Amino acid sequence: MEIERVYTGIPGFDELVNGGIPKRNIVLIAGGPGTGKSIFAMQYVYNGLIRGESGIYVALEEHPVQVRINMSQLGWDPKKFEEQGKFAIIDAFTGGIGEAAKREKYVVKSVDDVQTLIDVLRMAIKDLNANRVVVDSVTTLYITKPVIARTVVLQLKKLLSGVGCTSLLVSQVSITERGFGGPGVEHAVDGIIRLDLDELDGKLYRSIIVWKMRGTAHSLYRHPFEITSKGIQIYPKQTLKVYRQQAYTSEIRGEVNE
Repeated sequence: MEIERVYTGIPGFDELVNGGIPKRNIVLIAGGPGTGKSIFAMQYVYNGLIRGESGIYVALEEHPVQVRINMSQLGWDPKKFEEQGKFAIIDAFTGGIGEAAKREKYVVKSVDDVQTLIDVLRMAIKDLNANRVVVDSVTTLYITKPVIARTVVLQLKKLLSGVGCTSLLVSQVSITERGFGGPGVEHAVDGIIRLDLDELDGKLYRSIIVWKMRGTAHSLYRHPFEITSKGIQIYPKQTLKVYRQQAYTSEIRGEVNE
């Protein structure tokens, strides 16, 4: 049976996962500060919008107004899709406080109330018949209680996968942390994408690696990428190797082993 895939539209990424993310997969986007996690997530949901796929962005760490500004600065105007009922931002940041927050349609009053978030998300998915969902960042839901991390992710997975959404959960990690953000989280999701920003000999290098992706073959290499004025650009034919505080980029010869 042919795998039904969701084309992310992020330049270079779909080549890393053999044509797209398998439908219904719940994928963790993990990385430290400044690695481009939110841009990756916004680009994913916006590319769905221009392909006719409805999307939802759960804002847990930034004001919904700022999310719209950030998207617009990269040339992605979400307002027309909101007006068409194709895109929605769930405000789980303001608690409904402030004049701007009062204009939001979907509001979660307390970030600690995971069940209310699930209920509001379920309602929004039904209203929009959403295909793509982003939660930025899922770490906020359990940062004060890390022991519940796996349970929270499984709750989200049960809802999102159950209604047919293909979703990205943004996960915060420290610069030096090798994990993916929360005990057991990596076992609860279908895929893990790690974004890194390494300072080597006075220069910063951005890289991406697909640690796992259930249901499809994928690249096992670390690839360089850039953040441009139009979003993320990945170079799937190049690899990035870091040895003893030195970074090397090289061309991949032939096909990537899968």
